[in-house]
Amino acid sequence: MSISKCQWMAYGRTCSELLRLRQESAIIPTMNPKRYNPISEELKRVFGCRVHRISVDAGFTCPNRDGSVGTGGCIFCSDHGSGSFGIAREMSIAGQLEHGKEVMVRKYKAKRFIAYLQPYSNTYAPPEQLQRIYDEALSVPDVVGLIVGTRPDCLPLQTLDLLAEYHRSTYFWLELGMQSPLDRTLEKIRRGHDSAAFLDAVRRVKALGIRLCVHVILGLPGESREEMLATPALLNGLGVDGVKIHLLHVSRGTELAGMYERGEVTVLEKAEYIGLVCDFLERLQPRIFIHRLTGDGGKDLIAPLWSAAKFEALNAIDAELERRGTAQGSRVTD
Repeated sequence: MSISKCQWMAYGRTCSELLRLRQESAIIPTMNPKRYNPISEELKRVFGCRVHRISVDAGFTCPNRDGSVGTGGCIFCSDHGSGSFGIAREMSIAGQLEHGKEVMVRKYKAKRFIAYLQPYSNTYAPPEQLQRIYDEALSVPDVVGLIVGTRPDCLPLQTLDLLAEYHRSTYFWLELGMQSPLDRTLEKIRRGHDSAAFLDAVRRVKALGIRLCVHVILGLPGESREEMLATPALLNGLGVDGVKIHLLHVSRGTELAGMYERGEVTVLEKAEYIGLVCDFLERLQPRIFIHRLTGDGGKDLIAPLWSAAKFEALNAIDAELERRGTAQGSRVTD
């Protein structure tokens, strides 16, 4: 797969910008006040300033919805895709990014951005179509990188080769949904693939040197605390570069919502989740970047309602690690 003119332009812009920003930031050391390794500090180190993600809906679907693997999707996923609220999906990709930039500049005086292709499976198309979409995102001024979210069963060889080119030509992350390493859980949440598919995808992605962030959901039905806390050791051994830790949210319009209303599933209480996240972090290698520790569920949130106060939860995680006197990796053993 050859790199397009647009991609090379983005590559040149990114490389020259990286050089200038690194020179500027060389005399401004960054300090991480957290007891874990947040991706925000890595972006400051690379770009010399805070970089904001802008979520983009590129119009993809999912093999777990279109009948290739299943229909209806995962039990926690809404019709618009999991975690996809707040996206101006009626606009073009470039339009969504420009709109997102305006919001970020107004709210945070932001200067640089990463395009985050979030809803559904953003590698689920022929490589030529993927390249047009990715290039459009990278052509927007001040967009300095790309994040692509997908599933383990949407990474054929040609697509991986294309992703490897973007890894070489811009600041690139691939986000891969694992959710759980347990096959019985994957079947229960109707994931549409097993743990072997995930492990194979990780092996093939890391063989190409692509930055890989894995999604994990805590509080999935039927999983014990011990089972959830076995996941960090697996991720350590796989050599992943980043982790997104999600709280199981119950959202309107999902199969999970019906299960919750019938009393078939429960959700984690705040104190329980805070302790679980801290235990998880203590078992995770310090080199692994933390992309997320929780979410707020958006306007369709049914439960747990305490999670709507996202920053309170994040502050509580900081406070608990401080109280314990521990940090990410404190309990990692050889």
